Amino acid sequence: MAKRVFTGTGRRKSSIAQVKMVPGKGKITVNGVDVREFFPYETNVMDLKQPLVATNTEESFDIEAKVNGGGFTGQTGAIRLGITRALLEYDKENEGSENSFRTILKRAGFVTRDPRAKERKKPGLKAARRAPQFSKR
Repeated sequence: MAKRVFTGTGRRKSSIAQVKMVPGKGKITVNGVDVREFFPYETNVMDLKQPLVATNTEESFDIEAKVNGGGFTGQTGAIRLGITRALLEYDKENEGSENSFRTILKRAGFVTRDPRAKERKKPGLKAARRAPQFSKR
């Protein structure tokens, strides 16, 4: 029997992540590289593991993520949302119950995409809101 693959797509800032989740031992790879080699900071790794920690499934799944665009923070957030969506796909039959993954992840705030993105530069300003220095004379 083939292993069941659960998928999820996550987006954050300008990053897009495609996550595949397979029952396994807890190995996480990002773009074919181990997660600890791909992300330079331990906080990034902790951040993307949050949905697994909340649902107590850290050692239950092997995760393979393909991510592009943006920086480390955006990519971490995109993978986290992808993992969340894959977990929701895995736990579809328990959706209405009190201890379903959806209830746990929704309370933790992982189900909603973070809409914040870089604000565009406006004409006459140096940046989005930064005005040129004022000179009296």
